[in-house]
Amino acid sequence: MTMGKDDFLRELAVEVQADIELDRAGTPPGDEADWVLDPYEAQAETADLNSLHSAIEALETDSGSYPPVDD
Repeated sequence: MTMGKDDFLRELAVEVQADIELDRAGTPPGDEADWVLDPYEAQAETADLNSLHSAIEALETDSGSYPPVDD
């Protein structure tokens, strides 16, 4: 069975939201002993997750009607 665009986006949104919640809680996935946390990397990951979440929301509300791009 193949997933449609909407199904894929819903599943992706759930995964990203779960990662955002883990990030906000300060809880890395897996065993904490395996993680060396660099504050810069943590901040960059937070920004990446929020950007991805915004992109998913934009795709979900997008009508998809764009004019063709001229070369």
